[in-house]
Amino acid sequence: MRARVVVLVSGGGTNLQALIDAPQQAFDIVGVISDRPDAAGLDRAAAAGIPTAVVPPSASPDRAAWDRDLARTIASFDPAWIVCAGFMRILGAAVIEAFPMRIVNTHPALLPAFPGAHGVRDALDYGVRVTGCTVHLVDAGVDTGPILGQRAIDIRDGEGEDAVHERIKVVERELLVDIVTRLCTQGCTVHGRKVTIP
Repeated sequence: MRARVVVLVSGGGTNLQALIDAPQQAFDIVGVISDRPDAAGLDRAAAAGIPTAVVPPSASPDRAAWDRDLARTIASFDPAWIVCAGFMRILGAAVIEAFPMRIVNTHPALLPAFPGAHGVRDALDYGVRVTGCTVHLVDAGVDTGPILGQRAIDIRDGEGEDAVHERIKVVERELLVDIVTRLCTQGCTVHGRKVTIP
């Protein structure tokens, strides 16, 4: 039986598209949820016949209420896994507690280095020669969850933030599809900081 996956998006949805296009039989994307009604990822989902939902923070009286609304919306799709694919909001306790160690996120840096919203810029400002992307499980911190996989790229002399980020996105999409496929077919075991996918 194919695993049920819900994808959270805030923007263009290129990671979502990679999951939609994945040549696999491991999972079905049963819903795409956004915090923004104008997110292009919603259009990608609609074009693929995937149900969508929008949970804008402005519709909730406060942050905690929005977290509960998001958790209820995710739960309505009955997913095995939730994938944050360019979702630009930190998930609160209501979501994390409802789906412990079942939420996957991508980050454009080699964690634990350079967490937060500006991973590519921070890596370049620091002067590293190698950067990349991380796919990890989500916990209560910001980009602090157990690491599922990483891919590295070399930084070329004179290369700017946009160019580096575009090259990271290529390996990020490949890694995300691989990790989600493996999680949906094999599951994982978490022991502290270490994750094992059989």
